[in-house]
Amino acid sequence: MKIRRILATAVVAAVTTPVVLLTVTPALADAKSSAASQARQQDGQDKPSIEELEKAAEKAQKAYDDAVAAEKAARVVLEAALADDAPLSVAAKAAKKEAVDAATAKENADKALADAKTALAALPETATDAEKEAAEKVVADAETAALSAADAKATADEKAATAYRVRDDARVAAVREYSKVQEAVKAALKVKQAADKALADAQEGPDCVFESELRTVVTGLPSKIVAGSTTDFSVRVTNGTGKTLDEVSPRVYFHATDKSGYNVIDDAFHLQWSTTASPAWKNVGKGSRTGSIGPLKNGAHADVKLRLKVDAKAPAGDGLAFVSGDYINDDESCGGNFSTEYDFELLAAGSVPDKAEEAEPGKTTPRTPDNKAQGATSTTPVNSGSDPVGTGSLASTGSPSALPQFAAAAGAAVALGAVAVFVGRRHRAGSAS
Repeated sequence: MKIRRILATAVVAAVTTPVVLLTVTPALADAKSSAASQARQQDGQDKPSIEELEKAAEKAQKAYDDAVAAEKAARVVLEAALADDAPLSVAAKAAKKEAVDAATAKENADKALADAKTALAALPETATDAEKEAAEKVVADAETAALSAADAKATADEKAATAYRVRDDARVAAVREYSKVQEAVKAALKVKQAADKALADAQEGPDCVFESELRTVVTGLPSKIVAGSTTDFSVRVTNGTGKTLDEVSPRVYFHATDKSGYNVIDDAFHLQWSTTASPAWKNVGKGSRTGSIGPLKNGAHADVKLRLKVDAKAPAGDGLAFVSGDYINDDESCGGNFSTEYDFELLAAGSVPDKAEEAEPGKTTPRTPDNKAQGATSTTPVNSGSDPVGTGSLASTGSPSALPQFAAAAGAAVALGAVAVFVGRRHRAGSAS
């Protein structure tokens, strides 16, 4: 089953059967990297890891974004260069006006010279020497003015031609630079598409299976939680699959609405996880894993400490904690369980719960004896190191370990049906009472 089919199934479920939506384990995302790396080392192949492909895709995306930004900036420069009010355009227009004025001045000077020559030729034979000298002086002055006007026109014409050449050269250069930037955008897009495809191809792994005997059970989560409070609880992961699981990741997601049942307040919930070997509390993203357990032998279990902080401004309402788990083995086989729902009531800040009871699993998820006492399973020590014996360990850090095939489906389910699921549960509860 490829990711498109899983996603399509989730979308159909979101429209037709919203009660099922959040039973899809809400965070089987990012899983294959560590196992793929190990398998690659075993096979002696020099292929990039998922992390390397992700980094390459991120770099390609950034390069593309930078290229697009550069293209926008280059377009601004190009439009400015082509604009009529650009400095070079203004200068060219001014030079042209000077050339036109110089041409007019030359025409006037030439006419004045012609008139002076006509006047000189029209002198009568009776004209005195003084009159002849005066007329000749007018012609000489007009000739000087005409020559000067001709020189001025030639200079103005050259200046205008130069100004327009400089303007046109700048426009051509801007167009060429913009073309280069456009080509850079195309090249960056090709690299980005190639990187995205390489990552997508690498992430398409074997089908993951549903494991009903991989159990994730919450203990210590109260049925009433006060806004502004901090609550410590734990999740126990039990492997009853009949085989050792190389890496297991518990998942916890909190969903709530105010009393209206329509206003989602999920962002008010902040989750952290911690272990004895790694006591510093680490933040958990929405639907992300709360640590990485492995290897976990058949019949063994491991506990994860969790801490929930609720914003003091969160309104009173009702909520569900979705708890699930998934695994990825060194051979890239993978699987997970459906999430179990734990109902709780969210009280306004400053409230004092009248009774401290633990949240119980929802009726939509069948319970098994192991969901309660867990007494029949062996306790697995939790530490942050490697565990070659296979007794189970909780890594203090580690690469993401969720399955991309399930992640898209879970993401679509959460986006389309979180409110519908919860409101539907509240409506059924109300009608039954």
